[in-house]
Amino acid sequence: MLTEILSDPVAALTCALVLAVVAVNGWTDAPNAIATAVCTGALPFRRAVGLAALCNLAGLMWVTAVNTTVAETLFAIAGFGADTQSARSALCAGLCAVVLWSTAAWRFGIPTSESHGLAAAVTGAALALPGGTVHPGPWCRILLGLVLSVGLGWLLGRVCGAALNLIRPSPALCRRGQVWGAAAMAFLHGAQDGQKCLGILLLGLSLAGIIPAGDVFSVPAGTALLCAGMMAAGTALGGRKIIDTVGREMVCLAPRQGLAADLGGGSCLLICTLLGLPVSTTHAKTAAILGAGSKADSRVAGQIILTWLCTFPGCGALGFFLGKLFLFGL
Repeated sequence: MLTEILSDPVAALTCALVLAVVAVNGWTDAPNAIATAVCTGALPFRRAVGLAALCNLAGLMWVTAVNTTVAETLFAIAGFGADTQSARSALCAGLCAVVLWSTAAWRFGIPTSESHGLAAAVTGAALALPGGTVHPGPWCRILLGLVLSVGLGWLLGRVCGAALNLIRPSPALCRRGQVWGAAAMAFLHGAQDGQKCLGILLLGLSLAGIIPAGDVFSVPAGTALLCAGMMAAGTALGGRKIIDTVGREMVCLAPRQGLAADLGGGSCLLICTLLGLPVSTTHAKTAAILGAGSKADSRVAGQIILTWLCTFPGCGALGFFLGKLFLFGL
């Protein structure tokens, strides 16, 4: 397969862009998984980043072996028409849009969902084609996952916070629990977001004819390992701005509240992953932090929510614009 990819410049570019999205996802989205553990002192920053990178890798490898429903949702998000050359160009445009959007959000330290940006940008780029279409089924699953991740994440964060307030574990015990909570969050982030990027990579290889349509989700171990490795590498670059925004500026967290947020966010991600729903780690964890924490900074929380609201239309419009631009160059 590697020889076929390298011999096709467009396929090679598509794979490179997907891997760039995976790396940016690990760089900007994965830090949400470890934000509370770092900000409450349960883990030093560098050790937390290393733990997240390892668990991201394990999560993606595990989920591709047992359930590829999330990848299938992103694979079928839009129709690119019959012109394969234009379709591949549009897909590259959508991937460029995600990288630009995510990098801009990271520059301002605002946690945004690369998975939702990916869905919107790829759909926008597909609609730039004469025969491009939106597939409502996958989009319904994405929107359901969005509502569920925010609502359930907040609720479980609140419930876990109330339960821990009754039990009153010591700060030292909470910090030890947060190490396991951060590991579980990072594992589930790899299972969710890594699989979404894998779905887009398989779409690109399918459009190039490298993977036959009937064998798309017989995922080669090497392909999954490559995506997982890039996500781990992206996570290893850090993401300190995101951690500071979520765990320090948005809300003040004590170890008990940090553990509640880890338990709530992790439980939300686990439920949605088992249901095969594509959800955002950013949304689930941030909502859980708001549910578990106290005295949230309304200005910071408002900026985050505004970015969430702008992600779909912003990435969709950027994908559409770049799609038209790339097609103009054909």
